[in-house]
Amino acid sequence: MIARAGFWQRYSRSPTAVFGLVVLVIVVLVAVLGPLVYPTDPWMMVARPFVWPFDDPEYPLGSDILGRDVLSGLVHGARVSLAIGVSASAAALLIGVTVGALSGYFRGVIDDALMRVTEVFQTIPNFLFVLVLVAVLQPSVVTISAAIALISWPPVARLVRGQFLTLRQRAFVESCQVIGMSTPRIIFTQILPNCMAPIIVTGSIMVATAILIEAGLAFLGLGDPNVMSWGAMIGFGRQSLRTAWYLALIPGIAIQLTVLAISFVGEGLNDALNPRLG
Repeated sequence: MIARAGFWQRYSRSPTAVFGLVVLVIVVLVAVLGPLVYPTDPWMMVARPFVWPFDDPEYPLGSDILGRDVLSGLVHGARVSLAIGVSASAAALLIGVTVGALSGYFRGVIDDALMRVTEVFQTIPNFLFVLVLVAVLQPSVVTISAAIALISWPPVARLVRGQFLTLRQRAFVESCQVIGMSTPRIIFTQILPNCMAPIIVTGSIMVATAILIEAGLAFLGLGDPNVMSWGAMIGFGRQSLRTAWYLALIPGIAIQLTVLAISFVGEGLNDALNPRLG
């Protein structure tokens, strides 16, 4: 309890971190509960086209070029954008942590081989690589998440490798080896828990990046055509930027606020998990 209190005390020192947490909680609640509270199908044409925000109380954020409810799209799109961001980041963390841990612990030939593979992925232009993968595999939530994960894991692998190279020399690791503790147990129960702070911070930033990449793909028409996302809403609204700019502005603000909130939370976590920075 004391540790938790200390963590929250350090985290709450930053007003931006608290603001980011509040916004992020709201976004998550909208993603989880929004479709239940506001079940209108975001693809259904329910009003006349181009109803401006606040002109019709039944459709508070107006309607788009086809008469679809903008608020419904915003609510349902939150779930899709967050799902892709979280799933892609989780997959990237799993790959990156595994590669980095093996590379940093065993060193030698294994380290050289894994780092060469990592360098290959880092030399490929990230967004172009995602475009090609999604275009070849057909756009869907799964393929988009997988493509984003494939470009996101190398920085994590290098971060974890550096941590393992440092921690492997510590006395507590040598003690574990002397008493005969197995290698997987040393990696997962002794070294990895000491690397979690930078991994958590990096993971939070990766979620924000993944949301932006998904929005870019959807804007270019490479999003999942079966689901509504914030990026897709911006893409639908680009044809009417001069006459109905709110169609791109509203989901754009949602993306911006969410990404900023995640970034602020990441900074707060960095300060809270690294007391020496204070």
